[in-house]
Order: sequence, then structure tokens, then C-alpha cells
Amino acid sequence: MAFLFKSPPHPLSSPHSQRKEHHHIGTMATNLKIRTAEEAVARIAYLSSDVIVSVQPAQSIESEFSSHLHRYAGRKDKSLVAAGESGVPEIQTIRHNADPLLSVFTPVRNGRLVSVTTTSSILVSSVPHLYRLANLPVVIHVSLQPAHYPDYSSITSIRNSGFTFLQSETLQEAQDIALTAHALAIKSGKGVIHFFDAGSSAQDNHIEFEDVEVVKDILNLDVVKAFQRSRIGGTSIYADDGRIASITEAPTLPITMEGVETASAVPVDQIAAEAPSKASSVGSSGRESSTDSNTKASVSSATTVDSATVRAVTSDDVYNFVSGIWAQLKQSVGRQYTPFEYSGPANAENALFIFGSDVGAFAQAIDAAKSNEIFAKAGVVTARLYRPWLGSKLIETIPNSIKRIAVLEQIRRKTTKWGPLLLDLLTTLKAGPGGGVETIVGHQLGYIAPETVRQALRGILQNLKSEKPIQNLEVGNADGPTESLDAYSLSQPKVETAYMKILDQIFGKRLYLANALHSQNAGISTTIASNPEFGFGSLLARKEHRQRFIAEVEQAKKSMEFITEAPKSWLSKWSPSAGEEIADEIIARLQTDGSPLSRDLLSKQGLFRKESSWLVGSDAWAYDLGNSGVHHVIASGENVNMLIIDSTPYSERAAADAERRKKDIGLYSMNYGNTYVASVAVYSSYTQVLQAMIEADQFNGPSVIVAYLPYFKENDSPLTTLQETKKAVDLGYWPLYRWNPDNEDRGEPNFSLDSERIKNELKDFLARDNHLTQLMKKHPEFSSNLSEDYGSEVRALQKRQAKDAYSQMLEGILGAPLTILFASDNGNAETLSKRLGNRGRARGLKTLVMAMEDYPIEDLPNEENVVILTSTAGQGEFPQNGHSFWNAIKDNTELDLASVNFSIFALGDSHYWPRKEDKHYYNKPGKDLDRVMGNLGGKRLADIGLGDDQDPDGFQTGYQNWEPLIWQALGVDKVEGLPEEPPPITNEDIKLASNYLRGTIQEGLDDPSTGAISAPDQQLTKFHGTYMQDDRDLRDERKAQGLEPAYSFMIRCRLPGGVATPKQWIQMDDVSNAFGNETMKLTTRQTFQFHGVVKGKLKKAMQGINKSLMTTIAACGDVNRNVMCSSLPTASEYHREVYACSQKISDHLLPSTTAYHEIWLKDENDKKIQVAGDAVQDFEPLYGPTYLPRKFKITIAIPPHNDTDVYAHDVGLIAIKGKDGHLVGFNLLAGGGMGVTHNNKKTYPRTGSMFGFVSTKQVHIACEKVMLVQRDHGDRKNRKHARLKYTIDDMGIDVFRGKVEELWGQKFEKARPFKFQSNIDTFGWQKDEHGLNHFTFFIENGRIEDTADFPMKTGLREIAKVMKGEFRLTGNQHLIASNITDEQLPQIKDMMAKYKLDNVQFSGLRLSSSACVAFPTCGLAMAESERYLPELITKLEGVIEENGMRQDSIVMRMTGCPNGCARPWLAEVAFVGKAYGAYNMYLGGGYHGQRLNKLYRSSIKEEEILEIMKPLLKRYSQEREEGEHFGDFCIRIGMIKETTEGKTFHDDVAEEESDEE
Repeated sequence: MAFLFKSPPHPLSSPHSQRKEHHHIGTMATNLKIRTAEEAVARIAYLSSDVIVSVQPAQSIESEFSSHLHRYAGRKDKSLVAAGESGVPEIQTIRHNADPLLSVFTPVRNGRLVSVTTTSSILVSSVPHLYRLANLPVVIHVSLQPAHYPDYSSITSIRNSGFTFLQSETLQEAQDIALTAHALAIKSGKGVIHFFDAGSSAQDNHIEFEDVEVVKDILNLDVVKAFQRSRIGGTSIYADDGRIASITEAPTLPITMEGVETASAVPVDQIAAEAPSKASSVGSSGRESSTDSNTKASVSSATTVDSATVRAVTSDDVYNFVSGIWAQLKQSVGRQYTPFEYSGPANAENALFIFGSDVGAFAQAIDAAKSNEIFAKAGVVTARLYRPWLGSKLIETIPNSIKRIAVLEQIRRKTTKWGPLLLDLLTTLKAGPGGGVETIVGHQLGYIAPETVRQALRGILQNLKSEKPIQNLEVGNADGPTESLDAYSLSQPKVETAYMKILDQIFGKRLYLANALHSQNAGISTTIASNPEFGFGSLLARKEHRQRFIAEVEQAKKSMEFITEAPKSWLSKWSPSAGEEIADEIIARLQTDGSPLSRDLLSKQGLFRKESSWLVGSDAWAYDLGNSGVHHVIASGENVNMLIIDSTPYSERAAADAERRKKDIGLYSMNYGNTYVASVAVYSSYTQVLQAMIEADQFNGPSVIVAYLPYFKENDSPLTTLQETKKAVDLGYWPLYRWNPDNEDRGEPNFSLDSERIKNELKDFLARDNHLTQLMKKHPEFSSNLSEDYGSEVRALQKRQAKDAYSQMLEGILGAPLTILFASDNGNAETLSKRLGNRGRARGLKTLVMAMEDYPIEDLPNEENVVILTSTAGQGEFPQNGHSFWNAIKDNTELDLASVNFSIFALGDSHYWPRKEDKHYYNKPGKDLDRVMGNLGGKRLADIGLGDDQDPDGFQTGYQNWEPLIWQALGVDKVEGLPEEPPPITNEDIKLASNYLRGTIQEGLDDPSTGAISAPDQQLTKFHGTYMQDDRDLRDERKAQGLEPAYSFMIRCRLPGGVATPKQWIQMDDVSNAFGNETMKLTTRQTFQFHGVVKGKLKKAMQGINKSLMTTIAACGDVNRNVMCSSLPTASEYHREVYACSQKISDHLLPSTTAYHEIWLKDENDKKIQVAGDAVQDFEPLYGPTYLPRKFKITIAIPPHNDTDVYAHDVGLIAIKGKDGHLVGFNLLAGGGMGVTHNNKKTYPRTGSMFGFVSTKQVHIACEKVMLVQRDHGDRKNRKHARLKYTIDDMGIDVFRGKVEELWGQKFEKARPFKFQSNIDTFGWQKDEHGLNHFTFFIENGRIEDTADFPMKTGLREIAKVMKGEFRLTGNQHLIASNITDEQLPQIKDMMAKYKLDNVQFSGLRLSSSACVAFPTCGLAMAESERYLPELITKLEGVIEENGMRQDSIVMRMTGCPNGCARPWLAEVAFVGKAYGAYNMYLGGGYHGQRLNKLYRSSIKEEEILEIMKPLLKRYSQEREEGEHFGDFCIRIGMIKETTEGKTFHDDVAEEESDEE
């Protein structure tokens, strides 16, 4: 490391050489490192702190300090003092307008050294905190603002706060004085503010980094450790605890901190050189010492302390401390500092005392002055130690020859007639022994441009030397240079506009925001204008204004000044509570009238409406409710609505709440009783936000809506906000509720709970008045949640109970103990572990099998034998249920495993990460665990076993070699008579034993103890159209809280051809609102899908779907699923014929079991009469008791549109039109399929093979026969090889087709000619042959939801209420409003425009994109898809636009896993999730959906995706041939080889997988 502190160069001859030396002007060396004052300060603060509070303009905008702090922390640089295990100080980022000094109290009171880096913008508003922090060892580094012309009044305004103030001028001084500040705070126990103008050192030469040994010596780490062992305590930051920084000293001899004996008569410099301080001053309260009993005594053994006294730290003590620090600094590096610095001739008569940013410029100008200039030979004085003000030291500093002093104060906000520094000097030099100073003249120092410095000096000295000097003479430009202060102005994060937009949607012209940002408030600053008191006053004024307006209208009704009669007649109908329509009519008549009276009324036209008045604030209002103004608004009883937006992310809530004392405004407001209160979260329930805002507007009194919108940085994506919201709501941190005092009069409960969990504080409030009991009665399904207390301690208790239960169970069993732990994502490691445990028991061992996350880590050293099996997730990460164990052990230095025998078996895929640089991810969790346990002293039972999916038998190959070694090491390898193990239960076993899909589904639904159902039932419910899932955004947090995963169910409808009536649409919308997560998904299989349906609502949801004459049977499972059909809006007659075939096929292949009706549609009073006792017998003529080996999918495409991806399905039907324009039959393709397993070359996607033509009458029979051959010949042992595509490839096309024809009794005819032109939808309006209108909506990735920007779901519902046609869902996840008459067209267009549904002006790339659901609900997802693809496209659209390709269609698809729900293998460019944030990239698919793509790059992240795609798109724009599509282009230029059939999918890939590790 380079050294900062070096001896100075030889003295220069000029009078002000010392100042020039510190600026290093003209001596720049290229090897120096530190460039700015903020960097110098940040580095010292980082080395000298446990906690750094970094004040920033916004979370997303770095300050001049924070960019360096985050860089140091990011590379894990260690602090010299940070007491944490990592040695890295904690960086807390706080917005400048969020009361940042609140974050200081808790850590400093708990023995953590805290520093703050900030601009001066926060100081005045922080005065209440400064007085309380002054007696705590806190350092605040302040960069004065605004840049280039800072206002020093920020410092003078707080000069009496009790802090010590130090000032630096140059880059070198910034570093030295920063170090001084930290050492002084530690030694004095008092707060220190170090302030500087960064601009004054902007041209200084760069300096080197600090000498760490010097910093250590000056900080004195022994004293640091003593403070860190102390606990200062304190009850509240809102009350002064009476703490005073104090010194303990003996009456006879001074006491030193290091035990060095000193005498009072020794000069200060000598004392400082020998010992940094005279007394211990870590600080204490008036009642007790702040250091605990373990603190090292601060006196020498020779010092008597029997009658030691405690006194407050004085100004003299501060001087002694700082002088000692500076003496050490001089001794170490040769630079000297004093409380006041004088430069200039020793015999000068005139001096400038400068408190501003131009010291260096003045000094240089004086040095360069000619002898005859009036300012030649003037001296310059500055304060290094500004407070405490040591007048005697000033007198010592300035020469006795000085007769006149000009005081230059750069103070822009004067609060007194005379400047504060002028008063200081007058007090010191006029009232005391001030030598020969005769004249002291104050000057107001404005901005001085470099070229006017000499002129300014001339004017100052002329005034100073005149007979009657003018006091307060302004020098320079008082307004300063024009500069932007945008960085520290109030602004809204991009996600925060959501609530504003909802208010605007609901109230429109009625909305009045009293404290909106950027509104005109007569020069009032935005900081003041945004607080609740200002807004409240504004609303009261608005109320009075409206009362006057009402009187004016009453007068106008009688006036004869109108030109026409219309205004008077309409005004007579108006009242203060009149609706929108009357207001609009009046305004229209006044505009037509045009009279002066009309113009006057129109100038206030907003007052014709009964306004909805709102105050909008942030969570900053929650820190001090009494002072923030919230209290005044609530207590007033006025009809005012407050919307308070809380932005604290759930992930940061513990630190934020503990340290910042945020109040719960909702609870505070409910305690008043007269206030409507709601807690809402737009990213959890949009509907509830609407309801709360409408109710608040209707409530006659104060209303408070606390709205959750969490973000870490202002430019966070909506995805981050969504994830944080879900955690907060799900776990009760942010409950959704509404409290309406008016409900009591209506006989309804005041409190309405809109989410499942509430936090303890809210529970206590409700319990007071029996509200909790009422709530639990109203929502019995929530009762267990409402009565729970939970936290991390619950999780610890659960682990302990589980382990103890196992131990108790094993007591009395002979044999050696064997603990088996597992971490498993897909179940393989768990299955192996349980089987290993069974085999161990059979060998007489006492085996215990647990998930790693359930094991109490403190028990590990006491184990005898431990075996751990772990799979590999993501980029070499532990599976989710192994995280906590690994985090507890990886850096643990206290665990002693010397008596533990262990072995590890790891499961992975050596080809999963093909690039050499990524090979270390292979089985990384197991390898890391093996290394760490060995380092902790554990002895290996056997070397680590490595299971590899690429081995002939997958992971079993390695496992079969490893397991015998375990038995051998434990001495149980030769046990005889072991029982035969039962084979594992397969899906075929589950189906066979299910009694035609019944299983124990009903019993599982009736079990209230869990939100889940059993594993076998999870397989069976798929046949009923529903999957059990859990919310993966919430897994970790719920586990930490001791809760089971957030289980819910996805429901998929069976909707042949994707056609639904408007009434059905409304019913589906109702289902999503009442039972799901308030959204609908239009799937790539042309149907409705609902997410977030909890088990208790599952049956009701199914019944709701059934009431709409839809069903969910066979929408999933090993049966024929939803039959798709092209939407074809331009030929309705022909579409009707083809669509009828899709319905016929669907009905023909429907399962016959009555289990669906029994389980979902019968109620308690309508039990099915069972046959033969309890056994209900069914018969499946097509499927049999085991149904199909795997799922079976059929689709129909109508050329020239392949909008259903006809090649991608088990059976693809291509509609053939006869010469008369009617349907004659279909070309039948068989063997298409998309499912793949990463890096398993035995799995591959396949396009369907042409079997031939079949007539319309026979098509359903032909489909049946294909399905039956698959039923009888498909692989039922290996589900990864069970799809029809593998059966056809195993048997051969001709053999398979022969089997079909044999069953059918007919032959396929020769395929008829056809041509496809695209596989995307055509957006916008189209007419069919009957003149009916059809509009294709762009529904990005099929998600129907309301957002603040786009109320899509509401709009479609409103259209469905009036539309007389039908809806068609497309295979690309979009929606068509069909069969709209010309008569209804204007109405529909108006509604579409109102809800922004008429916009299809998106890029061709976006319009051609598609994504599956993936996170958070899909259990198979490895990466984001639906939530990420739109962001990726946005980042690519720039290059698309630049190269003139906005309208060009490029088919891009994304899936979260290789199962292929969005049919990625047919896209021209596809991204398939490999791990979170990483994707395989595929190129070369056919634009018509006719050709598979091929792997181009494996496991790439966004940065690499953009690096590939941007130049490739540009090249495509420049080099493509006429009409050439992107996929074809990629093949032609050699980017990728063409995939000719599924079996060659893995051949000739662009990025060959490497076998090297």
C-alpha cells in the first residue's frame, strides 16, 4: 500500500508557502492515488468506523462519498476498528430527506463507532438530533453545498450544538483532519463535525493512500476496543438521557488513557508527544460509567485512584486532545496543525480572517502582489478548530503587529445583523487581551471568480484601511454561479407513481393534491411544501376558497351579466355536492357564454366539483408523528385524506425498525377512533387499493391510507417491488386491512382484514375491544394465523424439538449412531438419504435422517458419524433447504469436529456448465462441504462421492461405489439376512391405486392443518386440472419464520379452441378476484389459468368455473389435454367449422371417471350413492386404469397461420380447405413435443412427422387411434422417455403409422398441399367475410391484470359487460374480441381507448415474443421468464430502433426451464433458464414454427446476452436478403447449424461442451 504521510518538501520562500504546500500546486506525481476530498474522507471513515451512515440524494444516486465506500465494502476491504466477524464496516444508505441521523443512535449506544458522510443539506433539519449526539463519539463528515459556492451558514447555524468542529481546506488536509476527527471523537467521547469545501481542493495534486500503521497509532486501538466493550444505553432518541461526555481523574496526578504518568506542569507539546491524552474520556452518564467491568483500567499502577472524580469534558480538554493528536501526526509525517492557522509576514499590519472557500485563491494572490498594491503583505487567518472557540489560542496565533482584521464570512442565510465569526472575533479581540488589533470589519463574502480575486482584495483592504469602514460590505456575487441542485431535490422513485396514477384513475378531475411535488407554492421550498402541515394548511385554505366560490355561484344565479340564459339555468341545478355531469355541463355553458362573469367562474372551474382532497407523504412522516404534522391532521377532524407511502423493503425491516423507531401510523390513527384507516399494497391487491381509496373519499372525516411500495433504490424494477411486497404481506409485516368507524352505525365490523396475517402490534390493538375475536369468527380459516406469534426463535425451537424427538425415538436401539443430512431440490438427494437411512437401520445402526436446514448446527461437534448428501443448484449453490446449514458452517471457526466421522455424497451434472471457466460449479456444494468439515477437524469415513448425471446410470453410478464404503467404515458391511427393499413408488403405481383419479384428494382437502396435499394426490390433482405450487418468492422468509411454504394451487381450464362468451369472461374474472391472486393467465395452450388459489378456496373456485359451463377435467395430467385451434378472425365461417372439430375431438377423448364430479361439484347434501360398499367403480374405455404414459396434446392450425405451433404437439392437425371454401379434412402430424432435460442428450424436442390426410368425419377417430398406440407402446418406466415423440422414434414412423392404421381399419391418404406464412398473431382491427369486426389485443405474456399504469383487467371486464360477440384466446397468449357489429364498434372503440386497450404500437420483437410463467409459482423454474422477458426486450429495442427494424417480426421466446411450455425450441431466438439469472441461448428456429433451433451459448447472463444480440441484430439489419427471416439468416451466415430433426438437436452446437473440470 502506498503511504500518505511523508515529510514535507523544503519550505518555500513565500509568506503563504504552507497553504501552497498543502495544495501541492504544480508538483503532481503520477503514482498518487486519492483524487478528491470526498475519497480521502471516505477512506479514513471506512478504516475508523464500525458503521458508516452514507447520506445520498437517493438510494439509486451515489454521493461523492458513497461510491468509494461501496467500492471498499464490495471488495471486502477490512476496517481497522470494525468489530464484526468479517472486519468490514456496515454501510447504511439513507436518503437525505429521511432524517438520516436517526440511524446513528442505536449503534453508537451499543458500542459501535459510527461515522456519517453527508452534504450540509441535512444539518439544520437535524438540530434536535445534534444536541443529543454531541456527547457521543460520533463523527460527521460534511461536504459543504452547493458545490462551487458553498453556504457556510449550515455550519454557523449549528455551532452551539455541543459538537467539536474541525475544518480542512486542501486535499491533504481533508485526509489529515478526517483522521483527527475520528481520533478526537474516541479520545474526548464527544461528537465531531469535520466540514470542508470539496471544490477548493479540486485542482490539488493527487495524494497517496494512508499509512495504516500511522492511522492505527493515532486512533489508539486499545481505546477503541474499550469503547466497543461498553454499552451506553438510553431509553429513547426523543428524550435527552442527560448523558455528558466526562473525564475520570485523580486529585493528585493526571490520569492517562494508556497508563502513562504525567505531571501538570509539563508543556502541552511535550505531553502530546509522550501520550495522546491526559484523561480517560470514553464518556459516561451522570449515573454510571459507560465502560463495563471488563474495560482495562486507564491509569498506571503508580497512580492513586481511590478518590477519583468525574467531570465534564471541557474546551481545554478538547484542545489538549487535539493538540496531542496533531503532535503525533507531526512526529509521524512532518505536517503541523494548530487550532488557528496564520500565514503571511510576521510583521503584517492587515489580516483577512476567512470563513469561506476562497482561502487558497486569496493567499496566492497576496503572494503574487506587487509591493505597491494595497493588499501586499497582508496575512491570512483560518480556523482549523472552529468549535470550541479558543480565543486565547487565536491571540497566540496572530502576530502582535496586526492592527486591522477583515472578517470574510461566506454566509448566504443570515439570521443576525452581524456575522457569527465577526461576533467571535469581537468578543475575543475587543473584550480580551487582543494585542494591538484596532479595527475589525465584517464582510459578506460572495462568489468570486478567479479573474476577480485581485479586485476583491483591493476593495476589502481599501474598506478596511478607510477612516470609517463599512460593516457588512458585500464582496463578490451574492447569488453565486448558476448550478443545478437536482441531485438533492425531492423526487419520486419510478415505482412510486403507482398510487398517484390510481388516485387519478378513480377521481380524475375531482382530485386535488395539496402537496404535490413540482406544484407552484409561491417560492416555498419543496421540502416544506411536501410536509403534512403545509399540505393541511393548503387544504384548509382550499376549503375556505370553495366556501367563497359557493357564495359567488349563488350570486351568479341571480346575475344579469351573462350573455346567454343557459348558464343561469344550469347554475340553478348546481349544489356543492353535485356530480361530475352537472359540473361538466355548467363549464360547457360558461365557455359558450363568454361573458366576463363566465370567464371569472371558469378561472375557478375546478371548484364546481366536489373535490377529493389528498395529502401524499412518505414513511419519513412515521418517525416522529407529533412533529411531522400527521398528528395535527388527524386531531383536526377535518375531511382530509392522507396517503402515506412506506418504502422500507421487508428484507431491511429489522434494522430499519430497530434503529429508526418508525411508528405504525395505521395503529396510531385507529386509536383516535374518528379516522378511516386502511393498509394497502398495490403489488399485492390492486382491488383493495381501489376499494380503500373510494371508502376514504366517502368517509366524512380524516382518512389515512398507509400504502406499501418497497424499494432499495429509486430505479428498482417492479419485479423487486413485487417480491418485497409479497414477503411483507404474506408474513404479516404489512397486513392489508380497512378500518371504518362508520361501519358500526350500519351494524358491520369496523375492521376488515384483507390478508391472512397480522403483526403482533395490530393483534394487541384489536384484542382490546374484542375485534380479534370477531375477526377470527368471521375468518375461521385465518384463525391459526391470526393467533400465532412467530419469528426466528420459532424456527430454532422447531429444529431443537425435531432433533430431540428423533433422539428420543432412537434411545434403546443398539448399534452405532449415523446422522444423515440432505439438501435436495428435485427430491433425488432426499430419496437417497431416506433409503440410506432404511438400509442403515437394517444393519443395526441408529439412523437419523433430516434436511440440513432442520438440523441444529450446535449439535454437530457431538455427533459420532455424519453423512451428508447434497444436490447442486444454480451456479454451484446449495439447494434451498441447505442454505442455512452452509451459512452457519462455512466461516465458522468455533466448531470442533475432531471427534466427528463424516462423508459427503454430491449429486450434479458435469456437463451442466459447459464452459471451462464454469466447470468448478460441478458438485461444488458437496466439494465445499467436504473441504470445510475436513478443515474443522472431521475425519472422513470415506472420500467424497460424486454422482454425475452424465454417467451411464446417472448419479447411481457414483453412488453405488460410495455407499459400500460407508458400511465398510462403520463395520456393518458383512451383515447377512438383509430384507429385500420394496421398489420405489412410481406415477404408474399412483394412478393404478387411485381408483380412477380419486386417491385421497377429498381427505387432503378436508385437512385444515396444512395448506398442502400429499405427494400422490399432487400427481392426481393434475388430471383434475390443478397443480399444487408454492410461492418461491416467499420460501426462505417463511422458513425463517417457522412456517410451511406458501402453498397454493394453479387451476387450468379446459377450453377447446380457446373460445369464450363475454359472460364466461366475466365469470372467469370473478373467479380470479374471489379465489385467486386477482390476475388471469392466458396460456400458450389457449385457455384460462388461475394462480394463488389456496386449498380452502379450491373447491369453490372449481365450482365457480363449472357454473360458467366450463370445466378443468383433463386440462393437465397423463391424458389428452386442451385441444387448440387457430383463432382466424378474418374467416369466421371457416373458423366455425374447424373450431367444431376441436370441440368434437376434445369431447371424444375426455376421461370418463366420475371422480371429478364427486370431489369438486357435490356438496355435503348431495353425496353420490356408492356401489359395493365404499368402493366406487368406474370404467375408462379409452384410457384404462393407468391412463397414458405421459401428457398428450392436440392442436389445429389453419394455413397460412401457424399460430398454434402445429409442429410442436403430439398430434398436429393442418386444416385443409376444399374448392368450395369449406373444411374437407386435415393433414395429420404426429410426434411433436417440446420437453427436454438440460444436458441429457437422450431427451430432445421434436417436430411432428407427416402421417397423411384424414377427413373431417374421421379426424377424431384418427386422433384416438394415435393416442391408443401411444397408450399401449409408450415407455411407462422412464417418464423422461415416455412422450409420443420417443415412441415414434423408437418404433420408426412407418411401424407406428402401421399400428395406427391397423387399429383404425383405414389408411391415411396422401397429405394435401398447404403453406404457412407465420406463427404470430395479427394485431389490431380486422373484418371478416360477414362484415363483423375483430380486434386482437396485445397481452404481454398472457397476463391479465390491473396496474397503476394500465387497468387492463378492469377494461376487459367492462367491455365484456356490453359486448355482443365472443372472445378468442390465441395460442400466442393474446386475446381477440370477435364478431363485433358495426353498430357496436364506436362504443367498443371508446371503451378500449378509455382503458388504453387499443394500443398495439409495440415493436415487432415485443409483439412476437412469448414467455411461460416460471417464477414465482412454477416449481420447475430455474430462472425468471414472464417477469423478465419484457425487461430484456426493452434493452434490445434501442438497437432495433436504431437499425430501422421496429416493425420487423423476430420470434423470441423465453422459458424458466427446458420443459418448453412457451415452445422455445421453435423460436428464431430463445432463452431457456439454466439457473437464476442464467440462460441457454438458442438460434435458428423457423419463422413459421417449422424448424427447431439449436444451442448457441450456454449459461449466459444478461450482459452476455446483450453483447451477443446487439451486434447480431445490427448485422441482420445490414446483411439480410429480401424477405429473409432472422432464424434463416443466422443459419445462412454460419452463426448456427440447421437442426433437421429432433434427433440431431444436440449435434453440431455452436458451443461444444467440455469434459474438463
